[in-house]
Amino acid sequence: MEKLQVGRATLTWLRGGVTHMDGGAMFGVVPKALWSKKYPVNDKNQIELRTDPILLQIDGKNLLIDSGIGIGKFTDKQKRNYGVLEESFIEQSLIELGLTVADIDGVLMTHMHFDHACGLTVKEGDTYQSVFKNAVIYTTETEWAEMRNPNIRSVNTYWKENWEAIKEQVHPFSKQMEILDGLRIIHTGGHSDGHAIVYFQDGDDSFLHMADIMPTHAHQNKLWALAYDDYPVTSVHEKEKWMATGYANKTWYTFYHDAFYRAIKFNEDGEKMDSVEKQEYTES
Repeated sequence: MEKLQVGRATLTWLRGGVTHMDGGAMFGVVPKALWSKKYPVNDKNQIELRTDPILLQIDGKNLLIDSGIGIGKFTDKQKRNYGVLEESFIEQSLIELGLTVADIDGVLMTHMHFDHACGLTVKEGDTYQSVFKNAVIYTTETEWAEMRNPNIRSVNTYWKENWEAIKEQVHPFSKQMEILDGLRIIHTGGHSDGHAIVYFQDGDDSFLHMADIMPTHAHQNKLWALAYDDYPVTSVHEKEKWMATGYANKTWYTFYHDAFYRAIKFNEDGEKMDSVEKQEYTES
């Protein structure tokens, strides 16, 4: 498992599953001739997207950013449509680190789309149960409201089985919330109305988790928004703002979906200074 130390925070990428989504949808109006130079595409026009939560260990707390795609949540048809070739190994990843799901103190949900929220619950018998029973689950008020009452466009991505069992654990917030000293989850909108990013600052060290406003390294261009975005103009403006902030501070940008990079640090001109590349998994 790849690790990154940012100030007093230790980041470890867990094994949350893999999907393959339509490349055209992931890059919106950007021509394939441009985006395919930056990110590989298969013969079905799909790109590989990991769904790997980040374990944040800060001040004795164990936190997750998002939850992976879980186990047993997809029908065979959905697996084909979403290119699900691997489901979650979160419990095994935690065991390798000397932890269990009971040791997770909080889950920072950037948004509640199925590819981020399926790992929150698991089916036991005829019902779904919370996976991280001791965790506070943070999400924006806007996202939590739409999760429970999706509209005609979002109904296919906000699943009842992902929220019913965890509703007593959810701590909704409005604009932003400081989880620990220097660690904030911030409402941006854009990809979904309630989408949020995670920003950590500790002296001169910092990381930004842009979630699906910048799902991969190939989405660095502030104008490259997803066709999946409910509010693409908001995504563009928020990316412009936070890329400028990150460049100025030489911030690490971390990824949940990227199949090639876990994190990249850019300089003031947006050029790559350093990176953590995803390693191939080896079976133990």
